[in-house]
Formats: sequence, C-alpha cells, structure tokens
Amino acid sequence: MQTTFKKMGIEVVDVTNAEFKWKKQVADIESILAQKPDILVSIPVDPELTASVYQKAAQAGVKLVFMDNTPNGLQHGKDYVSIVSADNYGNGIESANIMAEKLDRKGKVGIIYHDADFFATKQRTEAFEKTIKEKYPNIQIVDRKGITDSNDGEKVASAMIAEHQNLNGIFVVWDVPAEGALRATRTAKKSNLVITTMDLGMNVALEIAQDGPIKGLGAQLPYQQGVAEAILAGYALLGKQAPPYVAVPSLKVMKENVIDAWQLVYHEDAPDIIQSVAKSRNAREKGEQQDESIDRRR
Repeated sequence: MQTTFKKMGIEVVDVTNAEFKWKKQVADIESILAQKPDILVSIPVDPELTASVYQKAAQAGVKLVFMDNTPNGLQHGKDYVSIVSADNYGNGIESANIMAEKLDRKGKVGIIYHDADFFATKQRTEAFEKTIKEKYPNIQIVDRKGITDSNDGEKVASAMIAEHQNLNGIFVVWDVPAEGALRATRTAKKSNLVITTMDLGMNVALEIAQDGPIKGLGAQLPYQQGVAEAILAGYALLGKQAPPYVAVPSLKVMKENVIDAWQLVYHEDAPDIIQSVAKSRNAREKGEQQDESIDRRR
C-alpha cells in the first residue's frame, strides 16, 4: 500500500496496529479521524463492536477500503468503497490437500479454528473441513477446538494431543497459533504429527524449508492485496465505481517452492536463514536418494 500510494501521490499520515483488540482499534481510528484523512484502509477485527466508529468515518466523508472483513450495517457504494481479501477458501482447500498428501490420504486430524465472527478465518476452516470430508473419506476429523487469542495455539494443541493419542495431524487457522501447535508437538514428542496452516510467516516458512512438522500452507499474497487496496482507494477519490469485493488468488506452499513463494508473497528474496536451510535440506535429500540408488544396484 505504501509503495502504491507513493506512486499515486497520496501521503500516508498514520499506520496503526490494533493487535486484534477491538477496543484498541476503535481508539486508533478515533485518533486517525482527528487528522481528517481522505482515505482509511482497515481490517475490522470485530464486525459488530467496531461498526459505529467506521460509520462515523463514513459519515465524515472518509473513503473506506476494507481488508478481509466488513463491519455490520455498512453498505457498499454508500459507506465503503470495496473489500479486498485473499482467497481464504482456496487457501483452506490447499491446506487440506497438503494434509491429505502428507498423511497418504488416511488418518485422524484435529482442527484449531478462530472462535470469532470473522469472515476470512471462517472461510479457511470451512474449506478445510469440507475438502477433507468430500475428497478424503479415510481421513477423520476427530476434534475441533477454538481460539480467540493467537497465543493460545500451544495450549489448545497440547490438550488436543493429550485427548487423542493416535492423532496424525492438526490444521491451524493461521501461522502464529500454528507455531504454538508446533511447540506442543515437540513437548509431546510427536515429531511425526503433520501441521498445515495459512499465511507465510518467517517461523513457519523456516519449518517448511527444513521439512519439520509444519509441512505446508495456503499463503495469502499481501503485497498484491496492498496494491489492490491502494488502487481502489484511488478509484474512490476519482469518483470511479469499484467492485464490492476483490479476491487475490491462493498460493500452495511446500518445501519444494518455499523460496519462490517468499519472493512472490513479499516481493523480496527469502531471508538468508531460510535459503540456507532449504539448500542444506536439498543436499541431504539428494545424498539420501543417491544412497538409495546405490543400494538398489547392489
């Protein structure tokens, strides 16, 4: 967004992070509105509890572009310009397919979902569940546990593992709680348990690169989303009509393409540590393949 706004001659006057806390988000927006901006791009963390402050912004003439979610009661074309989202449903499908591939299409899995009224995360979980149930009849979903705080991943995953000793995999709705689930597998010494998730964060990318328990994920394309959001805001300033919803394609990420995926997602080279780990893994796997070939010839 910042790069695209700069190209368009639009000044960014403030950047805030509500940390998924609705009260902080309301306070942040109130502070921003005091600066009388023309545009506000935002991801409403609670569609009901933040609705009034967004309505206040709309009534003040601020052009609203939303990410992933819309506040209750606001209307496209009247109160806001558009909503831009990743293909969260598509990413849920990718995560399910990776899980099935790594489990050889059979086993028992658990789901850690976002226990909140949030469209994007609901789409992810719905797509994962539906894909498993419809495409992979030999994979059984044995547990579903919700989180409201991204830091609860380890606690919830630990409880799930303790309740299901024969658990083979866990789907986690985004990468930060997936990191907690990873810690839970290590504590429980369940190194063979497969984790799939969403969003290409640094820590999960490193796990994927070294072929750890996190085997893959469906990634958003946040850079492309930011470009789209800035352009839609420009549409509003020019009086051009914008579509109510814009979706950016899903991206399947596994160890084979994690380096290229990082470049596509962030428009920069993968960090050195991820590149180094990926190269070491490739060399190790190549050596193992050569050893197997020699053994077969013997």
